[in-house]
Amino acid sequence: MIAKLALEDGSVHAGTSVGAPGEVGAEVVFNTSMSGYQEIFTDPSSHGHIILMTQPHIGNYGATSEDEESDRVGLSGIIVRDLALRPSNFRAQESLGCYLARKNVVGIAGIDTRAVTKLLRAEGALRGVISTEDLDDASLVRKARAVPSLVGRDLVAAVTTQAIERWTEGFHTPWAYADFREHAGGLRIAAMDFGMKRDLARILVGLGFEVWRVPAHATAAEITALEPDGLFLSNGPGDPSAVTYAIETIRELYPRLPTFGVCLGHQLLALAMGQRTEKLKLGHHGSNLPVMDLRTGKIKISSQNHSFAVVPETLPPEVEETFRNINDRSNEGTRHRELPVFSVQFHPEASPGPNDLAYLFDDFVRMVRTRAPLESPA
Repeated sequence: MIAKLALEDGSVHAGTSVGAPGEVGAEVVFNTSMSGYQEIFTDPSSHGHIILMTQPHIGNYGATSEDEESDRVGLSGIIVRDLALRPSNFRAQESLGCYLARKNVVGIAGIDTRAVTKLLRAEGALRGVISTEDLDDASLVRKARAVPSLVGRDLVAAVTTQAIERWTEGFHTPWAYADFREHAGGLRIAAMDFGMKRDLARILVGLGFEVWRVPAHATAAEITALEPDGLFLSNGPGDPSAVTYAIETIRELYPRLPTFGVCLGHQLLALAMGQRTEKLKLGHHGSNLPVMDLRTGKIKISSQNHSFAVVPETLPPEVEETFRNINDRSNEGTRHRELPVFSVQFHPEASPGPNDLAYLFDDFVRMVRTRAPLESPA
């Protein structure tokens, strides 16, 4: 079946439909991961995006329920150069194409993804439409230009849990990474779910925490009623400045609870502390992105999936930078100088990605146990 991709700059690319037939519109970004496509597609942080995979061959090892980061595919659509029709992996339960069709995901294959990537590199993220229904170029370009911007949009409401619940699931596969040195000994954590990946919750359980997942719209009083020893702020999609209700809750809680934020949680914590965020030209999407740990001067490879970032010039005196992106010098982490509060822009759970930054979970355990701030960067 023929499919077309149209972008707001007026370019149109014809290819072949993969996944389900239909039409979707969203912001188009590229992801540089060579593997881990299923984790990327099911990451709620991908909500509101059409993702172009720069790796030309996608689907080589098929799909398995063990690699899902949520119950549904979070993204709006996918773009690939070649989709593998016959996966080769003993873990595969089905082909990626069958998986996408079953999950009702619209995608396109057979286009020059390198050319589209170069276009996005030059112009920044562009709004786009993938369609198998409307194949008129001019009509598709008009639709692409009508796709709403991510700026000012609260996408968290569509992906957060709706009720406070105990999370007890740990890792259930021998292929998971769980090499941590600290154990929480039953300390209770309230995890604010802005679109939390399963592996983040599994790691918290694996560390020995009693984990309570709470909705993004939970009030400070509702969270305090759980009598938590610490607060975890999860990843999620969209513009953090639009999630005003969560910002207010975090503003009340972080002075009283040891707090660790990841991805969107990092941005929301920054806004709660009076900092500012901005939309990046390209965003950071991939599992091979270098960051510097300013405490040690060492370079770590990280997994990232975000379109907004904290503006480092807006950090107040009591907050200092702990990580910095090597490619564009954007902020990748902060810590409070006087309170047990820190956060990072990347995904330390490495799903997908390297395990370079898993030690941050050990830092969180020690911080909750001691209620002391992290050490200053070197």
